[in-house]
Amino acid sequence: MLKRSLASLALFSFLAGCASQAIDPRGYNETGTASYYGSRHHGKRTASGEPFNQHGLTAAHRSLAFGSRVLVTNLANDRSVVVRINDRGPHTRSRLIDLSRAAAEKIGMLRSGTARVRVQGLSN
Repeated sequence: MLKRSLASLALFSFLAGCASQAIDPRGYNETGTASYYGSRHHGKRTASGEPFNQHGLTAAHRSLAFGSRVLVTNLANDRSVVVRINDRGPHTRSRLIDLSRAAAEKIGMLRSGTARVRVQGLSN
């Protein structure tokens, strides 16, 4: 079962990497505050049922469908990362999205803990 799950995850990651990263002109496009969650949640089940991996490029969002891919851009430094929505949150009203630790690192927000970001839905 574990081998099958790992093989599926590897295939998904490969296919996601090959997919177009074009912004969906009809899609989601919001600006707000991002935060990140990491080590104390690592390995716990996400709302989608998969274990949270702080080293993966995933995120929690209140309403976007699980499996949705979004481009998150830190507005302070213009660094971006593509993440897959696999959890619900953030649970703080003033936040738009919770990123995994790895995603937060990619956009340079580890030190501050939060960042003003633009979140744009990607076409599949």
